[in-house]
Amino acid sequence: MKKIVVLTGAGISAESGIKTFRDANGLWEGYDIMEVASPIGWARNKDLVLDFYNKRRSQLLNVKPNQGHKALVLLEKKYNVTIITQNVDDLHERAGSSTVLHLHGELLKVRSEINQSLVYDWRKELKIVDVCEEGNQLRPHIVWFGEAVPMLDKAIEIIKEANILIIIGTSMQVYPAASLINYTKDNIPMYFIDPKPTIERQSFSNLKIIAEKASVGVIKVVNELTD
Repeated sequence: MKKIVVLTGAGISAESGIKTFRDANGLWEGYDIMEVASPIGWARNKDLVLDFYNKRRSQLLNVKPNQGHKALVLLEKKYNVTIITQNVDDLHERAGSSTVLHLHGELLKVRSEINQSLVYDWRKELKIVDVCEEGNQLRPHIVWFGEAVPMLDKAIEIIKEANILIIIGTSMQVYPAASLINYTKDNIPMYFIDPKPTIERQSFSNLKIIAEKASVGVIKVVNELTD
């Protein structure tokens, strides 16, 4: 069975109502990014950081997977599929995808700010009084700016095994995630689905660009691969 690796970014979840990572003025849902997504911001104002992620967690629980998420599940009937997502939502899992690797953490999990191996499922508000079993403050299970991406090595190994690569809703401009495309086998088929594609076709002889939003473009690619 051939292996398909799908790399997804904010564009696939945007159609479900989840705002993209940041806008042109460097804000994230009205917040300064470094104040809510960095260890420095966490040390400076834990209440602000917790409030930001509590709002995002609450929003996530009230949105649903869209047709882009759902279409990817159909690939599993014919292929061995692994999704590597830069998103922190659980919409791929809710749609029914069976193998999902989260590069940047998960919004519905929290962890000890001291012992990173202590990770807990979390669907309610996270407060200053919430601590792990060792008595240390819990924080969002999110990879912040300035922190290592612990799942990157695993993602590289998965990409190396791909027979087909599908990229959806990501600019491929932010590292280290953008570097993953460089680890594919030579000349495997690659699809790039995004309404404003940022990868130039001439950069890869085997790249097919689908300039559509995820809910349209994913269905087109899935139909092509499953016919």
